[in-house]
Amino acid sequence: MKSKFLISVAALLMTVTAHAAERVKFEMWHGLTGDLGGVVDQVCKRFNESQPDYEIICTSQGSYDNALQNAIAAYRAKKNPTIVQIFDAGTLDLLLSEAYVPARKLMADNGYKINWDDYIPAISNYYANSKGELNSFPFNSSTAMMYWNKDAFAKIGKTEAPKTWEETFDSLKALKAAGYECPMAWNYDTWPIMEQFSAINNIPVATKGNGYQGLDAELIVNKGQYVDIIKSLKKGYDDGLVKIKTPDTGATIVQAFANGDCQVMLSSIADHGTVGKTQKPDMKWDVAMLPTLAGVERHNSLVGGASLWALQGKSDAEYKGAAAFFNFIAQPDSALFWSTNTGYIPVTKSGFEFMKAQGFYDKALYKGRELAIASLNASPVNENTRGIRLGGFVQIRKEMRDALTDIFANKVSVEDGINSAVERSNVVLRKFEKTYAGKQLP
Repeated sequence: MKSKFLISVAALLMTVTAHAAERVKFEMWHGLTGDLGGVVDQVCKRFNESQPDYEIICTSQGSYDNALQNAIAAYRAKKNPTIVQIFDAGTLDLLLSEAYVPARKLMADNGYKINWDDYIPAISNYYANSKGELNSFPFNSSTAMMYWNKDAFAKIGKTEAPKTWEETFDSLKALKAAGYECPMAWNYDTWPIMEQFSAINNIPVATKGNGYQGLDAELIVNKGQYVDIIKSLKKGYDDGLVKIKTPDTGATIVQAFANGDCQVMLSSIADHGTVGKTQKPDMKWDVAMLPTLAGVERHNSLVGGASLWALQGKSDAEYKGAAAFFNFIAQPDSALFWSTNTGYIPVTKSGFEFMKAQGFYDKALYKGRELAIASLNASPVNENTRGIRLGGFVQIRKEMRDALTDIFANKVSVEDGINSAVERSNVVLRKFEKTYAGKQLP
């Protein structure tokens, strides 16, 4: 009897082991590190525990740039992962590479019916092709916000964040007069001050619908209000209203705001959780939508972050696993888990509504994050607010940042610095256009 029992147990264990061995394994490479990278690991673990058929192996590549470059190199060597996370600026590289399996095809081939209209338009349009079709899955999404110290603003008689840049500079002057050494922290980042500024004020960054209409686009930020806002920031810097905060200065803008040294910063809503965890004890703060220019109707801000792409060259079984994973992270409860453990926002309307119904935004720890959705939904998307699709955009961002660094160091004038950056950036665009000569934007 005992031997029969042992035989039965052994048979059961063999069955379980065999079943476990049958799980299809597939890889996902991403660029997140630290706490955010740890949450990605948790997402992957939750997926693996949710079903018995697939096992996703998620590996950080150390940065967004590394994830893009490593995936391209691995694809050429036919050793690529099934899924790769590509940040916003790398979208065009993937689209033109033709190394991906379109999201719609992947899901349809594996029996999933996706309501593509459920994605928040400002998010889906950024990653979509010219026909409005998503080829990748929006994943870690954010937008830029104004963080403001309510305690400091109370001392200058203000209970609301400034809505325009004119009001912002008036508030910074008042904060300086009230004895605050650092009214506003800044770090030369072009994402909030060039890309987001242009979108919410309905100003083009480049010709050809910010690049969506062709590879022959040119940067034109040296011909409009972007020059004026940089002049205003430079004057604010010279007057002590704006302080540069980078790791080289001993503290990032997030650290400088969270510890109460600086009273305003422009940063991603993804930093909301970090500020909450590291803030000075009892400091009252909040987020608001980025300021517009006076008299301008607010338009939608741009999405930041990254999306997930399925790469070619994998087996049908791995694609079934990838489709199952994409379906898993698209569920409302996955959106709640993701936003609870990071500062990122839900990418679908249903995910947002589910989180509201769960009282997520009523909790003090998360209150204010819903304004990121409001900012993205501030207007219907148009060619100035859809996004920026320029070749070599990573290098273009660097050219603009380098110019801002020189401007604030008094090495060049505002006009000369931006003109030079635009000239160098257009060289980057022409090289990219030459590389993909004859190709049409999808």
